[in-house]
Amino acid sequence: MKIMVLSCHTSSLFWFRMDMMVEFVNLGHQVIAVGQETETVWKQKFAECGIDYQQLPVDRNGMNPLRDLKSIAELDRFMKREKPDCLFIYQMKTVIYGCIMAKKNKIENVYPLIAGLGSIFRGVSLKSKILRQILMIEYKIALKNSKSIMFQNQDDLFVFVNRNIIKKDKAFIINGSGVNIKKFTVTPLPKQVTFLMITRLIKDKGIIEYLEACKSIKKKYSNLRCLLVGPYDTNPSALKPMELDEYIKDGVIEYFGEQEDVRPFLHQSSVFILPSYHEGTPKTVLEAMASGRAVITTNAPGCKETVVDGVNGFLVPVKNVEIIIEKMRYFITNPDVIKQMGLAGRKIAEEKYDVKKVNAAIMQIMGIY
Repeated sequence: MKIMVLSCHTSSLFWFRMDMMVEFVNLGHQVIAVGQETETVWKQKFAECGIDYQQLPVDRNGMNPLRDLKSIAELDRFMKREKPDCLFIYQMKTVIYGCIMAKKNKIENVYPLIAGLGSIFRGVSLKSKILRQILMIEYKIALKNSKSIMFQNQDDLFVFVNRNIIKKDKAFIINGSGVNIKKFTVTPLPKQVTFLMITRLIKDKGIIEYLEACKSIKKKYSNLRCLLVGPYDTNPSALKPMELDEYIKDGVIEYFGEQEDVRPFLHQSSVFILPSYHEGTPKTVLEAMASGRAVITTNAPGCKETVVDGVNGFLVPVKNVEIIIEKMRYFITNPDVIKQMGLAGRKIAEEKYDVKKVNAAIMQIMGIY
């Protein structure tokens, strides 16, 4: 078959879905990865894995209807030209537009993934409520044409079923994007307890909570290392460089920007922290678990599935800096438990989140053999 994997975010395709696409290629299928970033940068990278990359301009976070109409028209032309047999689609705009254009082009094998609900679905402002109602209508229209819809956690599935956006018999749970347990392996812990957060720098990821927790705890433990890895973003809730600069100048955190390979930073760390407000299933947490690192994350949709509280880390309330500080202090004063929790996390990663098991579940849902 010719399988199209469609996303608004090219680097997400490359880092989160490459193992899955390579599985498709190994089974003899032709794979086209479609994202918003230029072919000049990405085409060769995908080609090295036997995958054709093509650009589809999509304004991932924008609300300009003219740009969106242009993206829809381009997607329509693309489907007419390529005639894919099967679509795997994720991220909000590409799910909605991709499903609708697939119906128009009589593509029946359409498999969207709802990889987490953003702030619009959980916001309480009037703007969020209005946009949520619009999105629910768009999703209902688009997803009606799908054979199956995949979710990464039960909370998000419940929202879609409970609000009558989809029928329950079309919904399936998968264990996130999975993690390559051969690529991410257990390495020795650093001698000094070190904390790490890897994320896009948007406030919904809990970046402010992490920075404030590090600022507070370093008043007592001045030599403590707190690392931060990840790019700035175009999301409306994105952190601005000037907001981060004060934490860097004051020595609160060591910021390393966006990195193609996060493993060296995981190896420098003891404990991984992600105080996110909501996720599908956070891949960075899975990579930390596979690397044998203890985890502090929130008792929020998508995050709470990754940690057994007190076994491989701790679950903390959303937006609660004081509890994050409490758990950080616990690890600093009880460093012996870090290795134990890290190895427990590795075991969970192997048993539940191994990318080969996740991809096998996806291929079964899609009927790809």
